[in-house]
Amino acid sequence: MTSPTLSGQSATPAPTAQDEFKDLGFGSEVARGTRRRLLNRDGSFNVALDGLDQWASLSLYHWVLTISWPRFLAFIAGSYLGINTLFAFAFLLCGPDALQSSAGSFDGQPFFRAFFFSVDSFGTIGYGNIIPVGVVPNTLVMIEALLNILGVALATGVIFARFSRPSPKVIYSRNAIVAPYRGKTALEFRIANARRSQLIDVQVQAILTKVERVDGTTLRRFYELNLERNRVVFFPLSWTVVHPIDSTSPLSGLTQDDLVAGDAELLVLLIATDEAVSQTVHSRSSYEADEIIWGAKFANMFLRTESEGIIGMDLSRIHDTEPAYSG
Repeated sequence: MTSPTLSGQSATPAPTAQDEFKDLGFGSEVARGTRRRLLNRDGSFNVALDGLDQWASLSLYHWVLTISWPRFLAFIAGSYLGINTLFAFAFLLCGPDALQSSAGSFDGQPFFRAFFFSVDSFGTIGYGNIIPVGVVPNTLVMIEALLNILGVALATGVIFARFSRPSPKVIYSRNAIVAPYRGKTALEFRIANARRSQLIDVQVQAILTKVERVDGTTLRRFYELNLERNRVVFFPLSWTVVHPIDSTSPLSGLTQDDLVAGDAELLVLLIATDEAVSQTVHSRSSYEADEIIWGAKFANMFLRTESEGIIGMDLSRIHDTEPAYSG
């Protein structure tokens, strides 16, 4: 079904010298008309990088800093087991008499004897029931003790960095909408802070990008949308970001079919200050043309306790929409 055309049809402006500065850094190749989504819903860029030296481009620190906590803990546990297994085989290579036990610990189980001795040495536990004999086994113990010092220091630093690194969790409504607004029409989307820590001085930028034919050339153009309000000082509840569609709007005169045909995408960039750590945080998301619902409005998500006068919101309803027109 074709959406009604918005009033105030405007002609497509010709490219200007300033257009190259409006692409947010995607570059001229993207401006030639890529049909791929530029920004994924989780904020990651939809860009493939080939031809890089895998080892030169690897950043272990960045990787362990950004992976999820379950993956990080699994990495720590795997590294711990791997190091002790490696040293267990090294002790085994030293010969059957490299590790001796007066209590007969792990008789007939040389690997487990070497493995648990490595665990004791690496953790500086030192039960004393198994002892290294010879220069090479004691050298391995010395190396393992040094690795323990370095490993604990590095792990402590990474864990502290992970805890101290601000990571905002901003919920974006699943869909943007084109809805009636104060006698006109507006493009809207809704956001909310999903963490208990407060965000202050929140600023939002919305960029509409779509493919156009200009002088016989297919180009992807970028338009910064004028928002009714692009900054709030406090962000305790949800915020419905509104772009009024008037005669100056890039959406003026367009329909949903026009946006789909132009492979349109609404890019959303958010910057705020995390009050708990006083650091700047960033968040990104986007809406493709088929993720914009026309003729809808957001459902009410606010809760009010009349007896106590407390205002709250039901975050599970942030994505809910309903028809804008009755009947």
